[in-house]
Amino acid sequence: MLAALFLATATGCTVTTEDPGYVPPPPPAPMDQLEQAALASPQDFSNGEDTLSFITEDRTVACSLTSARGEHINLPYETNGYSDSANNRLAIVPVAHCELATYPKPDADDVRDDCAGTGLGYLGGVALLTPDKAWYGECRSGVTQMEATYGPNGSRTGPLAQLPVLAEGQNLERNGLRCSAYNGGVACGNVSAGVGFFVSTERYELIPGPGEEASPAPSEGSKTP
Repeated sequence: MLAALFLATATGCTVTTEDPGYVPPPPPAPMDQLEQAALASPQDFSNGEDTLSFITEDRTVACSLTSARGEHINLPYETNGYSDSANNRLAIVPVAHCELATYPKPDADDVRDDCAGTGLGYLGGVALLTPDKAWYGECRSGVTQMEATYGPNGSRTGPLAQLPVLAEGQNLERNGLRCSAYNGGVACGNVSAGVGFFVSTERYELIPGPGEEASPAPSEGSKTP
């Protein structure tokens, strides 16, 4: 018995047992995660221009911290009119833009466009953040690049397949906006203004900032057209 005790002490061995009553703490709220998590190096996510793009480890969400001129968003993996000279007169605004491979439907209270008067074609799968506002969904007639790549019938090839992975818990920042991969999705926000969003395949949450009421988050599972 004494010899066994000396051996355990000399080798530094420890014995751990699981606590059946242990309950892991819940993940932090999205804005707390963005404020507290350490920042990753932006150089690892730059495309050589003033844009930071990443994809989550499970290939369910791809995002860019980039710029917009009006409705034209500078995305390296989506066709857009950001660089069109006709849009040079528009102010450049920092934005965070995320696309999902599968996604929940927008809540009726979060539909912000009548889609050219038709009331049809406002689809989920896209979230956008400006310094003072967050939206979920958009008018479109087809799938997003993310859905075409990693959706149920996705190609698994193309520009999104080349994006660097932002590991779970990591944080990126550009022009006052942050995005973090955590809790099975991505949170993006303007920490100083308290505005942001969280998106995942199962749910989304819009955070309108202090003094404004947040819209209820859909609780249904992921849906795509």
